[in-house]
Amino acid sequence: MSAVINPIHYSTEQYLALERSASSKSEFHDGEIYAMTGANRNHNLVSGNICGELSLQLKKRPCEVYINDMRIKAVQARSYYYPDIVVVCGTPQFEDAFVDTLLNPTVLIEVLSPSTEAYDRGGKFAHYRKIASLQEYLLVTQDQASIERYVRQGEVWILTEALGLNASMPLESIDCILSLREVYDKVLDDEDNNEALT
Repeated sequence: MSAVINPIHYSTEQYLALERSASSKSEFHDGEIYAMTGANRNHNLVSGNICGELSLQLKKRPCEVYINDMRIKAVQARSYYYPDIVVVCGTPQFEDAFVDTLLNPTVLIEVLSPSTEAYDRGGKFAHYRKIASLQEYLLVTQDQASIERYVRQGEVWILTEALGLNASMPLESIDCILSLREVYDKVLDDEDNNEALT
């Protein structure tokens, strides 16, 4: 998680008013606003590749895919976040008439960065788990072919891993499959893949 912008505690209404007029994005948890940092080349390529693959597979189906800028609200955690990729199936539900804060994501995907990895795995995932609609959470490594998928089964989250460019990761809740070769297109080649697997 990035540094707190200001130690003052804000209401959700104050945060949203500030966020909607800001030139850069910030996340919010329990009264505190956290500045977001920019992403590097690999992060952007991996995010774009995933969004492209899912958009193609979900075409003409009642699902929508958003990249980077769709804010989601974890109501029970009193938090707002910007996941790298969001998928919602069925009718999207938004917090208000601005239609910029999604309440019912089906799948959330975070591409891991050194500065955010610990939080994406820990505190943020704990908040995401409180979103009743969420069925799958993916953590994608940006510098080696590795995807971790957490699937909700009742109150339990089950971990599955896919490693190497020849692997694939099914997303059962939306009936899609991510090929790691496509996810890491222009990021990793077979030589990188072989080194990662040894």
